[in-house]
Amino acid sequence: MKKEFKVIAELLPNNIRVLDVGCGDGSLMDLLIKEKNIEARGLEIKEEHVKKCIYKGLSVIEGNAETELNQFPDQSFDYVILSQTLQAFYSPEKVLKDLLRVGKCAIVSIPNFGYWKVRTSLLLFGKMPVTKTLPYSWHNTPNLHMCTIKDMYNFCAAKDIKIDKILGLNGDRTSQIKKNNLEIKNLFSKIGIFVLS
Repeated sequence: MKKEFKVIAELLPNNIRVLDVGCGDGSLMDLLIKEKNIEARGLEIKEEHVKKCIYKGLSVIEGNAETELNQFPDQSFDYVILSQTLQAFYSPEKVLKDLLRVGKCAIVSIPNFGYWKVRTSLLLFGKMPVTKTLPYSWHNTPNLHMCTIKDMYNFCAAKDIKIDKILGLNGDRTSQIKKNNLEIKNLFSKIGIFVLS
């Protein structure tokens, strides 16, 4: 189980309704249902992942979040989760608006392109880095938008999206990110997890 999923689960109260957008094989949904008694639904674009979810008995719809979130009524979920997918959308701003329309709150995690190893690799070797959290080469990456924790923080501020909490993940270490430690946490966090409302 990914450390990120455990951290996301800890952020959520028990007995709520959650939509997992880009739910993959349903690992996070499965965790939430079993450990938090959460009523979880999923939206997933890849047919093979949808089949895995259905095989596990999970409720999932096949579809693209950029075009399919409009089918969900306003505030129909307590939380909407988007795990390391925002950077792969053509219009991340539209997707964020839809997440916050469909859910009362959203949890969005991003791979941090501002992590020091990513910066160093680009600086020293002059090529796009391949890391555990960014496992693709430049030519086959699904990432359309290279985003850092600081970028996401500034974007939310500019768009009047309320940030309730930011966590930085680096291996097994989780730390809270605030305005006064944003620079250093942007440098030393592999993943950023934003709780938005």
